[in-house]
Amino acid sequence: MNPLRRLLQQEDLNFLLTNRVPRIALTHLMGWYSHLRLPWLARASIAVWRCFTDLDLTEARSKRFASLHDCFTRELVPGARPVVADPLVLASPCDAIVGACGQVIDGQLFQAKGSPYRLEDLFGPSQDTSPFREGTFVTLRLTSSMYHRFHAPHDCEVEHVTYLSGDTWNVNPITLARIERLFCRNERAVLRARLAQGGQPIALVPVAAILVASIRLHFLDVLLHLRYRGPNEIPVRAQFVKGQEMGWFEHGSTIIVFTPPGFALCDGIETGAQIRMGQGLLSIHAAVTDAAQHRALT
Repeated sequence: MNPLRRLLQQEDLNFLLTNRVPRIALTHLMGWYSHLRLPWLARASIAVWRCFTDLDLTEARSKRFASLHDCFTRELVPGARPVVADPLVLASPCDAIVGACGQVIDGQLFQAKGSPYRLEDLFGPSQDTSPFREGTFVTLRLTSSMYHRFHAPHDCEVEHVTYLSGDTWNVNPITLARIERLFCRNERAVLRARLAQGGQPIALVPVAAILVASIRLHFLDVLLHLRYRGPNEIPVRAQFVKGQEMGWFEHGSTIIVFTPPGFALCDGIETGAQIRMGQGLLSIHAAVTDAAQHRALT
C-alpha cells in the first residue's frame, strides 16, 4: 500500500478530509469537473485516482474515456457479471461490500454496529413501511473504484419512486460509526417494486454521498440530484427482468435492499463480504411464493 493511501486510512484524518469540508459545494464541483470532455484531463484524473483506490478497468467495455464521468459510469464487457438463474433467489443489484445485513426488528435496523435507525426516517413520511417492518435488509456499499451501475434483483415492476433531498456525508465505515442515522440524512431515492412472480413487495434505496449526488434511473426522464426540485413523489410503471440495468451512480455510494418476511440471506452474505452484481443475495421460501400466488388468484 502506498504511503498516501495509508495516511488517508487514519480514521481521524479520513473523517476530517471527507466530511468536515463544504460537502455540497464540493459535490457540485465534482459533478462539473467529471463531465469535462477532455480526454487528456480524464487520463490524468484516472492516474491520480489510482493512487487512492484499487481501480481495475480490465472488465470495462471501453478502455478510453472522454471524461471522468464516462469512467465512473463505465459499462462492462458482456458476460462479466453472470446473474444467478434460480427463480427463488434475488440477485445483488450491484458490485458492493456488505455494510450491514439481517432482520428489520419492529421497523428498526442498523447502519453500523450500535448505530440504529428507523425505516420511517429512511423512507420518508409519505411511505408505508409496514411490509418491511419485520423483513430482511442488506446494505450494499459501492466504493469509488467499483462498477457503478445497478440492476434489477429479479423480474419486477417498479411502481413508485420517492425522492428525498438531503446532505452528502461520506458513507464509509468511519463516518457511519460517527454520524447517527446517516442514511436518513443524505440525499436518497426510495424505489418501491413488486416481484413479477408472487407479487411480493421489495424496495431499493439508493443513497447519495459526498462527490456523488446524481442518481440516473433509466425509467425517469430526469436526473435526480441536489438541484432537482421536481415532485418528491413520482408514480411509475417500469418493468424489468432479472439483471436488467436500472440506472447508475455518478461516483460511488450505497444501495439498501429491503424484502418482507419470508426471505433469508444467501450463503456468504455477511457484513464485510465483497460481492458482485448478479450474485445471490436473498432467497425466498417456496411456501411464501405459493401463498402469494394463491392470494393473487383469490
